[in-house]
Amino acid sequence: MSALTVLGSCGAWPEPGRACAGFVLSHQGFRIVLDLGYGTIGPLLGHFPRGEVDAVIVTHRHPDHCVDVSALARVRHYEAAGEPKIPLYCEPGVLDVLRALEPRPDPAAVFDVHDLGRPARIGPFSLTPFPLPHHVPDYGVRLTAPGLTVAYTGDCGPTEALRELARDADLFIADATLPEEPEGSPRNVMTATEAATWAAAGGARRLLLTHFWPGSDRVVSATRARAAFGGDVIVAEEGLVVAL
Repeated sequence: MSALTVLGSCGAWPEPGRACAGFVLSHQGFRIVLDLGYGTIGPLLGHFPRGEVDAVIVTHRHPDHCVDVSALARVRHYEAAGEPKIPLYCEPGVLDVLRALEPRPDPAAVFDVHDLGRPARIGPFSLTPFPLPHHVPDYGVRLTAPGLTVAYTGDCGPTEALRELARDADLFIADATLPEEPEGSPRNVMTATEAATWAAAGGARRLLLTHFWPGSDRVVSATRARAAFGGDVIVAEEGLVVAL
């Protein structure tokens, strides 16, 4: 079965009982981790006790998206010594964060590191990166296999690039950080309404709202998203499995 499993759905820091950004995309037996922020390593190990994943993609260097990659490195170093390195696709700043957290083992000793800014082939998927506006370099990712396209924004402000990122995606995983649209610019995160607007503009089939600011009313966010998007709107919840 092809599926997306939600490891965490919060932005910034985890609410009690939740975790920050993290997903596992499974297709044709191939397992890709999309981000691994605060609190996601426990849920991941609940599925894969020795970190048996096939690739990791980290959209940007903020700790709510990458800090538990360091924990995964420890698991692999101590529990899976001698196993092949896991391909890690990220921008260079992510490695700086991981090395500051734990230089031993060096992340490059556990992961086969690749520049996320370049298109790549990852298992059954073709990866297309999309530079998106955020406080630090962030890449949205579009993963396409025969019969399946999954797109993920990481964190980003509203931008025309989202139309192409979401283009005809079977599942569009989108930043819905803000309860209300703030005044001023530049914008580096979105509301649920904005996420839904770009999902509709790109013709995505389903929208998964995620990266909620702690304390946000997710029911309100979903209601607003449904007013702007005619397809299925799903609210990310820890442990949710979305069939693809």
